[in-house]
Amino acid sequence: MHMSGPAHWIARYNSVRERSLALAEPLSDEDCCAQSMPDASPIKWHLAHTTWFFETFILERMEADFEPFHPAFRVLFNSYYNGIGEKHPRPQRGLLTRPSLAEVKAFRANVDARMARLFGLALDAAQRAQLEMMATLGLEHEQQHQELMLTDVKHLLAQNPLQPAYAQQAGARSEAGAMEWVAFDGGLADIGYGGDGFCFDNELPRHRQYVAPFALASRLVSNGEYLAFIEAGGYETASLWLAEGWDWVCTQGLRMPMYWRRGEDGQWLEFTLAGLQALDLDAPAMHLSLFEADAYAHWRGARLPTEGEWEFAAQQDAQEQGGLRQMFGHCWQWTSSSYAPYPGYETAPGALGEYNGKFMLNQYVLRGSSCATPAGHARASYRNFFPAGARWQFTGIRLARK
Repeated sequence: MHMSGPAHWIARYNSVRERSLALAEPLSDEDCCAQSMPDASPIKWHLAHTTWFFETFILERMEADFEPFHPAFRVLFNSYYNGIGEKHPRPQRGLLTRPSLAEVKAFRANVDARMARLFGLALDAAQRAQLEMMATLGLEHEQQHQELMLTDVKHLLAQNPLQPAYAQQAGARSEAGAMEWVAFDGGLADIGYGGDGFCFDNELPRHRQYVAPFALASRLVSNGEYLAFIEAGGYETASLWLAEGWDWVCTQGLRMPMYWRRGEDGQWLEFTLAGLQALDLDAPAMHLSLFEADAYAHWRGARLPTEGEWEFAAQQDAQEQGGLRQMFGHCWQWTSSSYAPYPGYETAPGALGEYNGKFMLNQYVLRGSSCATPAGHARASYRNFFPAGARWQFTGIRLARK
């Protein structure tokens, strides 16, 4: 549906695109090229891939006399779209010293100018609706990568012995106070996106499911509370862990969250976006795997919520201004729900059908949003997902119980 004129769309487009460049601004060219592990991508690659998306899925289909900015970019910056063609191997993205960061920025400027011209064309209603739908998806996709830019650069800088700071702010805010239990009666709940704005296809179709009575913790688990788990021998107690999680802990020799450090004087430290800091005991415990979240919940005599419980609680709490805190904007919250399609889910045709559906295996759902999530990108029905061992995202714990 046509919502507003070209000026609105150009401004909206530019706002998102400019933020990506702003996120890269504090970094050197060398920072932007490095890749710290196969699951992370260089900042330069993020800047190029999000641009590739607009060129490949919009300009190539709608621009008269289309010519790519550079033919090789079709392969270099394709992430996982088999329907588009060949891809550069993901673990080798950090080897792409060419094109330079300057050339990637020129690629962005070229595509941005072409998108502005496209927005200004006199298109028929069907073409305009298609352009606006695809542009919205492209911008939401870029916002996802803006969050990944922050998580990936944090992991990169954490590998540097200089412990460099990216920003002045560390991340999620502290929130002291007692953890309380907020009870919900449950019942038949409408789960999934029900508005008339944008959502990703994995949030659909909206459907009804039964939620048994349950309770959620009023806030996230804090660093101080997680430290008590460590000091009680949580990482040495096999009975607390899922079998695969215990193997994971033992194989990797893990004894603490990903970015925690123990100083020579015994002080607990945490590497943050603001560099190495004294551990803030009141801040949410973050960068925890599902395995760690589940083990901690067992230690507390609780469990992780299902994604249906989390969404039901978020809906109820928003309506009633209830007692739940830190639902959004701090860290993603693990659920016990496997990432699977909703009843009646249908994969979109073509390459765009690869966006979510093909990842619905061997992953778990996270809900909420994090301190790295762009403003306006969070909603109660949003389904994030990662493998059980993933820790480099801003992931934390909200407890549940019956």
